[in-house]
Amino acid sequence: MRQIVLDTETTGLDWKTGDRVIEIGCVELVDRKLTGRHYHVFINPQREIDAGAIAVHGITNEFLVDKPLFKDIVEEFEAFVADGELVIHNASFDVGFLNHELSLLKRPSLNALCPSVIDTLKLAKEQNPGKKASLNALCSLYEIDNTHRTLHGALLDAELLADVYLAMTRGQESLIMSLDDEPANLLDDGLGGLPIERPPLRVLRASAEELEGHDKVLGEIANANKGHCLWLPPAPPPAA
Repeated sequence: MRQIVLDTETTGLDWKTGDRVIEIGCVELVDRKLTGRHYHVFINPQREIDAGAIAVHGITNEFLVDKPLFKDIVEEFEAFVADGELVIHNASFDVGFLNHELSLLKRPSLNALCPSVIDTLKLAKEQNPGKKASLNALCSLYEIDNTHRTLHGALLDAELLADVYLAMTRGQESLIMSLDDEPANLLDDGLGGLPIERPPLRVLRASAEELEGHDKVLGEIANANKGHCLWLPPAPPPAA
C-alpha cells in the first residue's frame, strides 16, 4: 500500500478569495514504512502573502520572487502523488487549495489522481474526543520530537505528520504478518533443542453402567423441572 503524507503552506486562509499555494511538502510511505522519497517545492503565487500567514510559516514575498509558478511544477507534483492514498491533517483545507490550483489549469482534481484521503485531524478527534488535535498537540501526545518546529513548513510538517499517523494507527500493525517470517514451532522446548515428541492421547470411553447412570440423572432433571430436558430427545406425541 502506497501512501503520501502531504502538507501545504498558503498566502492566506481561503482559496475562494484568491489565496494561493506557496509550498508543497510530501513524504512517501509504502506498507507503513517511510521510503525516503519526498517531494518539496516553493511556488510563486503571483500575489501578496497575508501578514498573518507570514507570521505562521515565515515565507515572504521576496523569497518567492524567483520560484516557479504552479503550472511549472504541476506535472511533477501529479506524478509523485498519483495512485497514492493521501494522509493530510485538516484535509479539506489542503485539498481545497490544491484542487483550486489544478482547476485553474484545467487539470484533473486530486480525487481523480488519488484513490482516497485520510484526514488525521478527524481521526484524532474520533480517537481522543475533547482533546486538542493540532499537530503540536499530537506530537506531544505520541512523544514525537518537534522541538525543531519553530514555524510551520510543508515538508517538516509532512514528516512530523507521518510519524504521528503511524503512531495513531500502530494497532493495525498487529494484524500484519510478514510472509518472510518462518512459522513458529509450537512444539519447541524453548531451549533450542529438538521439538518435543508428544505421546498419543489416551481416550477413555464411558462404560454401560456409567451411561445408564448418566441417563438416569438427565431423567431426574427433566422430572424436577416438569418440562422437556434439552439433553434428552423430545418425547413422541401421544397416539391419536
